[in-house]
Amino acid sequence: MITRTAKIRQTPIWQKSLASSIKSYNELLEIIQLDAHQLNISEAAIKQFSLRIPRAYVDCIKPGDPNDPLLKQILPVNDEMFDTTNFVTDPVADHKAIVANGVLQKYRGRALLLTTGACAIHCRYCFRRHFPYAEANAAHDEWKEAIDYLEANNDISEVILSGGDPLTLSDERLSSLIKKIEKIKHINTLRIHTRLPVVLPERVCEALFEWITNSRLHTVIVIHCNHIQEISPRVASVLKQLKQAGITLLNQSVLLKGINDTTEDLKALSLGLFEAGTLPYYLHQLDPVSGAAHFQVNDQMAVNLVNELQTELPGYLVPRLVREIAGKASKTYIY
Repeated sequence: MITRTAKIRQTPIWQKSLASSIKSYNELLEIIQLDAHQLNISEAAIKQFSLRIPRAYVDCIKPGDPNDPLLKQILPVNDEMFDTTNFVTDPVADHKAIVANGVLQKYRGRALLLTTGACAIHCRYCFRRHFPYAEANAAHDEWKEAIDYLEANNDISEVILSGGDPLTLSDERLSSLIKKIEKIKHINTLRIHTRLPVVLPERVCEALFEWITNSRLHTVIVIHCNHIQEISPRVASVLKQLKQAGITLLNQSVLLKGINDTTEDLKALSLGLFEAGTLPYYLHQLDPVSGAAHFQVNDQMAVNLVNELQTELPGYLVPRLVREIAGKASKTYIY
């Protein structure tokens, strides 16, 4: 009897890259050629919200620059440990919006699935940095409760995959989920909110294209990019590939003090996104999450920036300045 050789399953390159992410600030400092005394690093902040950065993202940080706009987004600093009035652990009332295990519904016609608590990168301003994902995960029981909710509510036409970051899930898991959603006749749009094409561009792989382009659902990918420096040649390339595959690409940014709070920064970002096949969508005012107050830009300055941006760019390249207010039926336009 001839024994059949077991099929060897190779780990995708992107998963290997994700596993090799930097989780030690000492390693980070060695790579970017900075000393701890040049920065305001807080080990207490790391214990509260761990450090995690893909190496592809670190490659975009300018060595020797303590004020690099990418570094400031991911570096745990002492400012995170100060208590600030009105900055809370659940700034947009996600808990109140949970309608089924891992399913949030805040707005009419669409529902959001918290597919995972995992992210490829830990941005220090993340509005879900304190969220108890173990208590609310739509993947529980093979998505059954989430799918049952979607099937029972025929006014829902769009499903949003969020997290964490849904693209940290394997293509097998995502394909399985999409097939379940496709069987629900009243759902016609799939929206994926993800930062991975920006911070881990190798995630945009052949297996991803296979399930995403074969779906009957109209697919929208909303990336999260805050600064032109994040759009490396590799990032630009994968965004163009997604666009060429017929996927609608939008970007949402967060307005961050000392990172992208100038007209020049925002203009460069919009132009870079458009060149890569992505339209600027939202410019979010910071969600007041505990630990992120030092990133806040006041509303008047934000409005002034958008006013200036309108004089520099065509209207379709000017993102809408918005804020999420708990309990409101939509995002609130500030300008």
